Amino acid sequence: MTDKRKNIVLRFGIVYTIICLSFFLVLYRIIIIQFVERDKWLALASQNVKSNIVVRPNRGNIYDCNGRLMASSIPTYYVYMDLRVPALHEKNGILFKNNIDSLSIYLSSFFHNKTAYEYKTTLIKAYNSGIGEFELYPNRISYDQLKQLKTIPLFKLGRNKSGLITKELFRRVRPFGSLASRTIGDIYADESKGGKSGLELSFNSNLKGTPGISVRQKVANSYMETVQVEPVDGMDITTTIDVDFQDIAEKALLDGVKEFDAAVGYAVLMEVHSGEVKAIVNMQRNKDGSYTENRNGVVSDMTEPGSTFKVASLMAAIDEGKVKITDTINTYNGQYKYGNRTMTDHNENHGGFHKITVAQAIYGSSNIGISRAIYKAYAHNPAAFVNKLYSMKLNERMNIEIPGAAAPFIRHPNDKLHEWSSTTLPWMAVGYETQIPPIYTLAFYNAIANDGKLIRPFFVKSISKNGQIIKQFTTEVINPSICKPSTLKDIRFTLLGVVEDKLGTAQNVRSKYFRIGGKSGTAQISQGKEGYKVGGTKHMVSFCGYFPYDNPQYTCFVVMREPGKGYASGGRMSGSVFKNIAERVMALNSNRLPSKVESDSIDEKKIIPITKVGYYKAIQTVMANLQLPLAANTKDWVKPVANEKQTLVEPISVPSNAIPNLVGMGAKDAVFILENLGLNVQVQGYGKVISQSIKSGTVARKGANIFINLQ
Repeated sequence: MTDKRKNIVLRFGIVYTIICLSFFLVLYRIIIIQFVERDKWLALASQNVKSNIVVRPNRGNIYDCNGRLMASSIPTYYVYMDLRVPALHEKNGILFKNNIDSLSIYLSSFFHNKTAYEYKTTLIKAYNSGIGEFELYPNRISYDQLKQLKTIPLFKLGRNKSGLITKELFRRVRPFGSLASRTIGDIYADESKGGKSGLELSFNSNLKGTPGISVRQKVANSYMETVQVEPVDGMDITTTIDVDFQDIAEKALLDGVKEFDAAVGYAVLMEVHSGEVKAIVNMQRNKDGSYTENRNGVVSDMTEPGSTFKVASLMAAIDEGKVKITDTINTYNGQYKYGNRTMTDHNENHGGFHKITVAQAIYGSSNIGISRAIYKAYAHNPAAFVNKLYSMKLNERMNIEIPGAAAPFIRHPNDKLHEWSSTTLPWMAVGYETQIPPIYTLAFYNAIANDGKLIRPFFVKSISKNGQIIKQFTTEVINPSICKPSTLKDIRFTLLGVVEDKLGTAQNVRSKYFRIGGKSGTAQISQGKEGYKVGGTKHMVSFCGYFPYDNPQYTCFVVMREPGKGYASGGRMSGSVFKNIAERVMALNSNRLPSKVESDSIDEKKIIPITKVGYYKAIQTVMANLQLPLAANTKDWVKPVANEKQTLVEPISVPSNAIPNLVGMGAKDAVFILENLGLNVQVQGYGKVISQSIKSGTVARKGANIFINLQ
């Protein structure tokens, strides 16, 4: 019994001694670590901890007025492989050796930049060299591509075993491509620098968000990040731009600048009552003949407006009771001298206008007519003329949101910094010796359409966060009334005459669907100190107006600089683009459906529509949906002929080896036929084919070019 007790006490003593020794050993290590090796361990710990790592927020999106995405940031990735990870070297590198062949084959087929053999060779070399960041592909890949990459052999095992490394970057994308690209703007390649131009720059503080902070620490051979301060994502911007209207304006302007070989083209569309800019296009010709948006000239160009300014001059004189539109002015034979300078009218070669009314001077854009009317009214006191323009607020900066936006410059006779000569007044009256950015001319004509209320054009409707509106932008009135109602009535009357009177310089702008009021402009472009005629006379042609005339909804301004083809004419050149934009906008904006078209109120017969020459089955489908009668036919291609009861069809010949007669066809059918014949087709205009460059019956030669004109 005694032996057992001694045995127990002995064992207990041994255990107790071990515990005490362990305690003192731990205490000893604590003292050593805390006081002797403190600096060593702190240095080692600092190598595995990285604090204050910036966590980037998501940049806000930019939308059009209908909520369609116009700019957004998407993640992209650079992909590398860390060939030093322990898993690839365990058991004599069996994991790497077993997967190298299949991995090389998959990488070659995935990226298409190297052969499988080249991938295998470089991977083995990098593996043996212990490279930590072997570049798998030199370019960024998308998130979807990254997901696919993670499913291939070896990489599907995860980062710790495969060594797959990704570096995330963000790329700003515009789903609608070039539409309003200069207005939306760009950001720097390093997104942390923010907006570079356009709305991206103007609203950068709202879009960029607030970065967060995280701490990274190495734990069990891998790094873990802990977010200390959460990033705050950027806010979203909803613009006034309508993508559909923007598309209409861009296509119409591109057709115009190409047709007339213009160096620059601008088009801007504004909603009359709100001031919302619905479309804005800035096209510049590149050296290779293509057109792109390189700068926002609509808001930044400081140019002499030319004849579009005549309306402002006349408005000032009428409003002060100095001129009436019924007054008669003698323009003589199209030439008139002010001192030693001669002013001319565009029809001087045809004898001029001679005696015309002031209204007719606007219709025909007579420089002499308007300048003489203004000179007679204000020659004794030119300051009164400029003061009246100032009182209309035509010289005030409107704080346009686009960076680089300029302000109008209208010189004053009392301004000692800018010379005022005896010829300044008559030339200013017709749009020279003053500089007005296009956006300000648009605002002025919009005031005419808006019952005299001058409002600021704006591009952003609201700023929102997670769907909640933080700030909303509304109509800002610059001048509640730029003139008297009676003056406005006279001015509107003259603008209608520009389009509809026989003297009008923009008769081609007249639409059969609705009425348009506006003013054409054709101005010589000054070369600075070199004058207007150095190296040949260059022109800026324009048309500014509103539609529909009786109930204005939109104001539009179209400008072309340095047209290279044809006689420079604002009405014919810019006016044709204006008309195309106006008609397409109104067609798109119409809420009338075919089923709601009312029958004739007199004879109550169904209206049989005019149908293009084309493919019979397509015509048959449309007529069936409209519940309109169509004659039966067995041929593929037909010419429809409508009578009072139904649409008859006449078969037309479309040979398999010769050019057919395309006149009357729509673009879709004409291009289909010609491309099936192997021809390269170039289309100009809209509507029906009115002419073709290769006569019908000519044998079709594959690869030949053919031009078709539509109207």
